[in-house]
Amino acid sequence: MSEITAPVTRPAGLLGWLDRYFLISERRSTLDREIRGGLATFFTMAYIVVLNPLILGGAKDADGQFLGDGTGSANIAAIAAATALTAGVLTILMGFVGKVPFALAAGLGLNAFVAFGIASQMSWEDAMGLIVLEGIVITILVLTGFRTAVFHAIPSQLKTAISVGIGLFIALIGFVDSGFVRKAAGTPLELGIGGALTSWPIFVFVIGLLITALLVARKVKGAILIGIIGTTVIAIIVEAIAKVGPSMGGKNPTGWSLVVPAMPDQIIGVPDTSLIGRFSLFGSFGKISAVLAVLFVFTLLITDFFDTMGTVVGVGAQAGLVSEEGTLPRTREILLVDSIAAAAGGAASTSSNTTYIESAAGVGEGARTGLASVVTGALFLLAAFLSPLVKIVPYEAAAPALVVVGFLMMTAIRAIDFNDYEIAIPAFLTIVLMPFTYSISNGIGAGFITYVLIKLVKGKSREVHPLLWLVAALFVIYFAIGPVKILLGLA
Repeated sequence: MSEITAPVTRPAGLLGWLDRYFLISERRSTLDREIRGGLATFFTMAYIVVLNPLILGGAKDADGQFLGDGTGSANIAAIAAATALTAGVLTILMGFVGKVPFALAAGLGLNAFVAFGIASQMSWEDAMGLIVLEGIVITILVLTGFRTAVFHAIPSQLKTAISVGIGLFIALIGFVDSGFVRKAAGTPLELGIGGALTSWPIFVFVIGLLITALLVARKVKGAILIGIIGTTVIAIIVEAIAKVGPSMGGKNPTGWSLVVPAMPDQIIGVPDTSLIGRFSLFGSFGKISAVLAVLFVFTLLITDFFDTMGTVVGVGAQAGLVSEEGTLPRTREILLVDSIAAAAGGAASTSSNTTYIESAAGVGEGARTGLASVVTGALFLLAAFLSPLVKIVPYEAAAPALVVVGFLMMTAIRAIDFNDYEIAIPAFLTIVLMPFTYSISNGIGAGFITYVLIKLVKGKSREVHPLLWLVAALFVIYFAIGPVKILLGLA
């Protein structure tokens, strides 16, 4: 349901102001739920402070430089600090402007594309400049009403399919990040290592998943947050006893996938902000052809545009903020902050920032308002100073929350009429292609294109909103980027 306006009893003083501004009572939430939700979201996505530096820092630009002028290695500390600070500021902005429990940070997938697809053909400053350009373009689309209009043009059942697909997608992320599911030699995926659960980190994940699932089933308040913290404690104990160590990029397959859970020697550190503001807006056009630069911007834009749309629909529906007509309150403000985040991520050298599907973890804790985002954002700002503590939480402790939240989002599938093939087939493709291709945009694109084509073939083209025709055409171009590059001699 959308915002509720029934009479409510408000607290007095500062708590009363918070209640009025963030619509806490109207959305049938409470202060403690918002705080718990903000904490849960932060702990579920805090990994980005560690992972983003590893992705961006693992590639050299066309000049052979690592990000941050490192010739031997990247300036990991500076990337981590910029990642946390940018995420903190933008998430707080979303809380105050969008008034929804959505958190933002450097987008996964986009950061890999920037590191290995764009920076390899120009300098890091030029690559970040392209991201700023993409952010400016997508902000203009919001201000002109185009992005919001597209959002409202999507049929409600396709929006539901997007939510369900994201649920499966984040569950798969949880299984893969924990090592519970892995690539195999003979099959695309397998259980654990060689088809068996033979490592301590996987054991920790399984215990964490069971604990979190039982807490959620019993409807314990703070279930997801308790699960994350409790699993982290178990992980620290296991590491202290078993001395598992890191996976070392797969060299130690039984090790922790990213963070080794142990109490750090240093707790507080001054954030390195040297990367913020280091970008060249049009420098890329002097290094590569204008056509290729435009294609890079288009690819970033189309991915950012629809990844966010899917996330907003999915998490918003889980929070009960999406009406029966499929509309979300303050859509324009939400999309505006997200668009600004894209440009801000480039300006801070952290790659495009976007709304995170992990926000669903906070919603699962009961968060319904922007106050949860303010809490999450404040913790990100704190993380810039307390980065050693952030590194305590391993993937294996955060991943159970993603799997459980994936289940919660999956329950929306009952709203899709699978007897109506005109919507069922596009919905099915939307749902399955997100996890199968590891991309929200791919699922949305396949669903949109199929929906339009089925309506056209059945002589019902008038039922398709004009904007959906345009969006479907854009997705055709998006999927055809590879052949287009070959035709233009750019690949």
